Amino acid sequence: MCDACGGLHLRISRLRENDNLEDAPSAVLKHLGELKRPYLTAVEEKLLGLIEFEYGIINEVLPNSQ
Repeated sequence: MCDACGGLHLRISRLRENDNLEDAPSAVLKHLGELKRPYLTAVEEKLLGLIEFEYGIINEVLPNSQ
């Protein structure tokens, strides 16, 4: 597994451990976890960053995610 893939997997895993994860964010995470490429598009990164922000994984949406 490449470093980028491992980082993405870790980010998704942290979110999926949240017992309060709603269906829509869960579906987005499922899709992102099934990607066959080691990077996210700008839109995918924004979606993941927003979900991380909403569930308290990060304190602010990163500038490259806006």
